Amino acid sequence: MDRDLWSGLAVFAAIVEAGSFARAAVRLGLSASALSHAMRVLEARLGIRLLDRTTRSLAPTQAGADLLLSLRPALASVEEALGALDLNRARPAGRIRVNAHRSAALHVVLPRLAGFADAYPDVALELVVDDGLVDIVAERFDCGVRHEGELQRDMISVRISDPVPLAFVVAPAYLEACEAPQAPDDLGRHRCLCYRYTSSGTIHVWEFERDGRRFERAVPGAFVSNDVDVMRDAALAALGVACLPRPHVDRHLESGALVEVLAGWAPVLPPNHLYYPSRRQPTAAFRAFVAAMRV
Repeated sequence: MDRDLWSGLAVFAAIVEAGSFARAAVRLGLSASALSHAMRVLEARLGIRLLDRTTRSLAPTQAGADLLLSLRPALASVEEALGALDLNRARPAGRIRVNAHRSAALHVVLPRLAGFADAYPDVALELVVDDGLVDIVAERFDCGVRHEGELQRDMISVRISDPVPLAFVVAPAYLEACEAPQAPDDLGRHRCLCYRYTSSGTIHVWEFERDGRRFERAVPGAFVSNDVDVMRDAALAALGVACLPRPHVDRHLESGALVEVLAGWAPVLPPNHLYYPSRRQPTAAFRAFVAAMRV
């Protein structure tokens, strides 16, 4: 196949999967104008429009969608062949794209990256923080990080953390105006800071655990956010009671900026797992990354 044609097809697939010229340019290490030129050349050569573009959106035409459907198996085969070739490298090299929810990104993945970077200086890492549920294959991530129970089917998973305890926290200033809750039923008289799941749009139902019994309670949502950092900052601002992963608030509990309430009632989340497609041919760089993340 003509090298320029193959290059243009690969660029086309990257643009569609990234959702924009700008994001594709970052992934490919090229300029957006270079990608735009490559698409004009490809469409002129094929004699058909592959992308519908406006200033705000980008989507494949029907012809483009049909072409991409046929292209994906071929691109996957090329990646697999390159992955097999990579196993012969004397030192792992390449790029790894990881999609992780915020708490795991900050408290599980990041703390281990300095040692990994020192050991494998030729491996570049892209860490995308996303609290929603993501199709890592369609979005072309090498792996994802989610709690056990949230993993996609047909995936290989590796545990990378212990179970994650939650904590109910408030700012001391909030308790100046009201008595701290002593039991879950007391929360009906408090302002509660609630989390909205990015993917489903539903609001997290608070869970409680005591003496081996786990149960749920509806709480009054005085404030709702889809970001745990915002929820933590809202708690620090004395807006109400928040239920957050303990690693996310430990520093503030130690400093006294937040205090724990309902001690002994907070449940524990399952461990975080790194997961990736079972059909994926792991590169040497990816295998090294998995080993660095494993507990």
